[in-house]
Amino acid sequence: MNINFNSLNKNIIKCNKCPRLVKFRKKISIEKRRQYIDEIYWGKPITGFGDTNGKILFVGLAPAAHGGTRTGRVFTGDKSSDFLYKNLFNVKISNQSNSDHLNDGLKLKNAFITTTLKCVPPKDKPLKKEQENCFKFLKQEISLLRNLKVIVALGKIGFDACIHFFKTNYNFSEKVKFNHGSIYNLPKNIKIIACYHPSPRNVNTGRINEKKMSLLFNKAIKLAN
Repeated sequence: MNINFNSLNKNIIKCNKCPRLVKFRKKISIEKRRQYIDEIYWGKPITGFGDTNGKILFVGLAPAAHGGTRTGRVFTGDKSSDFLYKNLFNVKISNQSNSDHLNDGLKLKNAFITTTLKCVPPKDKPLKKEQENCFKFLKQEISLLRNLKVIVALGKIGFDACIHFFKTNYNFSEKVKFNHGSIYNLPKNIKIIACYHPSPRNVNTGRINEKKMSLLFNKAIKLAN
């Protein structure tokens, strides 16, 4: 079946395949966080965002409870997105250093951002079956990015999902391990870079900082050209 990003995104948004995740995202959208009490939460699965002709793909874990689940766009309106977009702006992938809401004017240059899971899991810990259910969407996104040259995996779950894609769809059997900054060659002349997730925990503990992340993103840009 032929599919494009428009039809794929429609399928993602209407997905209700994981009962636990459906229940959790609805709960978040009703209870809300105090500072967003007057907002209407998106409360549905989140699609990818960016330049569909881009050469770089960023893959995270899942929409944030009061970020993407609230705003309707991946890495938008939470602390992880604040740090991520500060660095994307530093390396000129993003036209601005903030990602606040759907109509904030954000644009990406030569890059697309998505998540392994399209719904937020409780405590950011997806079940194996939930990852399996969502994998078909990530698979289609990767396949539709015709110019893809570099994948930046934001965290181990995103990294493992991308490796799984290439192992199940191509003759790829190399042993790989998630280590920040590690680069591996994949089929179709694509490279993957392991990167710590831009979560507050990783930032506050010093595991990742602006210098390290911008350096890694610049490396991705060079590899993509």
